[in-house]
Amino acid sequence: MEATPRTVLSETDGAARGTTDGAARGTGRAFGTFGELLQGVLPGSDRHFMVTFPVAAWSTASFQHFPDSSGLVVWPPHKRKALRIARLALAAAGHGGGGVLELDSDLPEGKGMASSSADLVATARAVAAALGTAFDAPTIESFLREIEPTDGVMYDEIVAYYHREAELREALGALPPLVIVAHDEGGQVDTIVHNRAAKPAGEAEKREYAQLLDRLCDAVRAGDLTTGGLGATRSAQLNARLRPRRRLPELERISATTGGLGVVCAHSGTVLGILYAADDPALETKVAAARAACAELPGATSVHRSLGTGDAWHSGARRAVPAPARSSHTDRAWGA
Repeated sequence: MEATPRTVLSETDGAARGTTDGAARGTGRAFGTFGELLQGVLPGSDRHFMVTFPVAAWSTASFQHFPDSSGLVVWPPHKRKALRIARLALAAAGHGGGGVLELDSDLPEGKGMASSSADLVATARAVAAALGTAFDAPTIESFLREIEPTDGVMYDEIVAYYHREAELREALGALPPLVIVAHDEGGQVDTIVHNRAAKPAGEAEKREYAQLLDRLCDAVRAGDLTTGGLGATRSAQLNARLRPRRRLPELERISATTGGLGVVCAHSGTVLGILYAADDPALETKVAAARAACAELPGATSVHRSLGTGDAWHSGARRAVPAPARSSHTDRAWGA
């Protein structure tokens, strides 16, 4: 297909103005998740929580700052929430002006892999890098709190997290890395719409969620993959009571027959996955068998790896550097 010239949208009616000469550019990255190890509601407080499941898939943001500009532009143009984060980050750093923001992500949208949260965290880090500074996780969290529920991906570890309030409950550390054979049931889920329409959990379920949370937090701290897999499976089963998951029984069966540790799901997304220890001596055989079995189901199959102990979770922000000279901000061609 013939390449289409890039077009960008602005917070204002026009594109950002300014010369590229001497403009500072910074880059930021943030990982996504494969759904959640656990998501539910606690009794008493009725607070919605999750235990995150970070994966080695990333959103990368590049921000070019123009101090004399009056607007921000973004590519792809539908990533308008990232413009709001960029504006909040500029203000928090004591800077005005505008700039050009570009986002590139490994994470599919609407699948429950924290694509939006990763975009926003990467954007905040890129803006900070362009300004020669850095934001800590609670500061980035405060930006997202003004925009939407978030998946806690600003913390470089597994966390128990109040996603609707964008508030940390507890930092847990990391599990040994896992390989996930994933099945996508298809379609997309809007997280905000899902949260508004979600069927409420009963009191018995809330009590079970509290027990699962305690056990799973202990399992993560201890690096206990067996208990972690059991907890993730039970969370997926409880989720299926509130929102139909057509392929969950098949994935549980495949997990059992191939020696998996259990099943994990995106509670407000479309993906489910079978868990295997990355250091399992029979990993290759198990993954091949699971992939073959999942390929028989309607929907797409893929393989992912979780971020675990010993991994580099956050790549760090690059210091601001002069941008290369360009004739305009919109001259690069993008494939349609």
